Amino acid sequence: ACVNAFFLCVSLFRLKDLEVAELGDSDVHVKMLAAPINPADINMIQGTYAILSPLPAVGGNEGVGEVLEVGRRVAALKPGDWVIPAGTGLGTWRTQGVFPEETLLKVPRDIPVLCAATLSVNPCTAYRMLTDFETLAPGMAFVGRKEIWVDLPVASAMKIWIYLYPGDSVIQNAANSGVGQAVIQIAKAFGVKTINVVRDRPDLPELVERLMALGADHVITEEMLRKPEMKDIFKSIPKPRLALNCVGGKSTTEMLRHLQPKGTMVTYGGMAKQPVMVPVSAFIFRDVRLRGFWMTQWRKDHAQERESLAGMMDALCQLIRRGQLAAPACTQVPLQDYKAALEASMKPFTSSKQILLL
Repeated sequence: ACVNAFFLCVSLFRLKDLEVAELGDSDVHVKMLAAPINPADINMIQGTYAILSPLPAVGGNEGVGEVLEVGRRVAALKPGDWVIPAGTGLGTWRTQGVFPEETLLKVPRDIPVLCAATLSVNPCTAYRMLTDFETLAPGMAFVGRKEIWVDLPVASAMKIWIYLYPGDSVIQNAANSGVGQAVIQIAKAFGVKTINVVRDRPDLPELVERLMALGADHVITEEMLRKPEMKDIFKSIPKPRLALNCVGGKSTTEMLRHLQPKGTMVTYGGMAKQPVMVPVSAFIFRDVRLRGFWMTQWRKDHAQERESLAGMMDALCQLIRRGQLAAPACTQVPLQDYKAALEASMKPFTSSKQILLL
């Protein structure tokens, strides 16, 4: 499917048959298996993203494919390997493609194809935000013994005590997004509690149930952020040291109120298309820190640190293998139905990611 204009109009997309490029010495011929439609893909079409591909362009920045053939100078890949994009702008909404070896990253074949197809953006973003900005302590329990003397000669009794340390917590909005679902699962694996904010909607009970099944500790609406009942949550867990913002506007301001002094808010999206508004008092009296995160920039900054990227991907794949990290809720759509998939991805209150089967 080719992108013919950088403004949102599904009718301008076309599904075209193109000749596969000739395989160069350092190239890899890939058969694409599956590719999601992410908000960043839509932003690129709208022309509001920081990276815009020259036109005409093939859409899609994420997906998984199988290597069919490699050039004679390709050493790290072989036919049959699974690969995902190493960066942004590869153009994954296609059945086949020839790409330079350095633009691809090998992933294991023993993980589900939907997990592989959605691995390089949302889980990586969640992982980095949970590990790069605050050192979060996991909750734990340990057993102690306390000797209790009774009023009898040479007699004593032993009582066992279990001490609970609640650990740190994280608060996030857009908790039902792809990143939000990954944050819930990775934080759960790390032993960190999550407070998850979502917009009110008709199917709210079903959404709450689904997020709780992923491992969420609390799921609340944006309206609840402003209510006194929030105090009840912090009777069992400490106030968060880390806040993850994908919305902006009032949601961000209200979420910031519950952040610990010297805590950090990381903004990685702006779904409300409203600025991040912070009271002056939050800076002066609570010394909160505001940071930003963009996975594409992280990859650029660490391009020469292959071990950092490999370590992150290995950690995420291990979580997938252990059943601690699943793909987000997905709707699988054949490539020929791409228009319906694009339209569905832009509807409000969307909790299912559209995956093109290629």
